[in-house]
Amino acid sequence: MMKVYFCGSIRGGRDDVTLYQRIVRELQKYGTVLTEHVSRTDLTDRGEEVSAADGDIHDRDVAWLRESDAVVAEVTQPSLGVGYELGRAVDMKKKVLCLFRPSSGRSLSAMVRGAEDGEQFVVKDYSEEQVEEVLLEFFRRVTDNKT
Repeated sequence: MMKVYFCGSIRGGRDDVTLYQRIVRELQKYGTVLTEHVSRTDLTDRGEEVSAADGDIHDRDVAWLRESDAVVAEVTQPSLGVGYELGRAVDMKKKVLCLFRPSSGRSLSAMVRGAEDGEQFVVKDYSEEQVEEVLLEFFRRVTDNKT
């Protein structure tokens, strides 16, 4: 079974949490989502439960990133943590899909858009209505390249 690491803003802002829920539900069709907690509505921009030390969260998430077969990041809401996770994923040679909604009026970081290579690191402009088809296309490529 495929393991998917989902990235979305937590401390950078939780405006897109309902979209994260939709994405995580779709990702669960392709495998286990190691970071499904990112889509929880009770998770605020203050982060996880107070008892979890930042170092523990970092180490757990990096372990999940290592374990994952693919990384999907919703990058419309700027987030230092998501940027860090993407950099680590690239270094680990993971297949990465970055989802960006131009309708937000924001501009995607050149460091993310510029990393696009069409193979290992894919950046896809999309609208919410396209979530299912964009993920289907990405996972078709990931599974085709695994065999």
